[in-house]
Amino acid sequence: MDISQVILVVLCSYVIGSVPTAYIIGKTKGINIFEVGSQNMGATNMARVLGKKWGFAVLFLDSFKGVIAIFLSRYIVDPMTNVLVADTPARWTATVLAAIFVVVGHNWSIWVTMITGQLRGGKGAATAFGTLVTMAPPQVIIGLSLLGGLIIARTRYVSLGALTMAAGGFVWMIVLALQQIIPLEYVLYVFAVGLMIVVRFRENIERLLHGTERRFGERA
Repeated sequence: MDISQVILVVLCSYVIGSVPTAYIIGKTKGINIFEVGSQNMGATNMARVLGKKWGFAVLFLDSFKGVIAIFLSRYIVDPMTNVLVADTPARWTATVLAAIFVVVGHNWSIWVTMITGQLRGGKGAATAFGTLVTMAPPQVIIGLSLLGGLIIARTRYVSLGALTMAAGGFVWMIVLALQQIIPLEYVLYVFAVGLMIVVRFRENIERLLHGTERRFGERA
């Protein structure tokens, strides 16, 4: 990759991640997601405020942002090859940059900053999952989805399910990278996105430890 491609991948990924899907959907329904419930622009808050249907819509769209950013990054560095394939060092690097900066954009959105006057955004779990879908083998995605779904079903703590999926996925990805099943460059993604998720979920972690975290299905 040359420097112009790096800059383009980073900027495009950040802008894609910055799109505030929960805010946009909320405004069509007459609410400002930053003023209701937990005031977070995530799927869980949307489900509490407008119902599960809209929560799942936000979950899908936020995840899809991660997929789009990675496919676009691969096209930028190699437009002649299928974007589903990342089989060159340039595409591996583009994939990692896109995966990191699309989550950065979601967590610290330029659009949300202009709307609210504060540098803020979501927590990045759904967008990170979208990036993982394009980077990890199918067995990893299936395994993590089952694990997260089971935890949420048993505890009704969405944050606990998301954190467990993140931890399990990142450990799994490191093992696969060390075994050379996936590119070693993906380890940078693991640590960068893992750190962002811990930072953004720190309040949820504290509430889980103190038993005060709200459960899925509770209305705002």
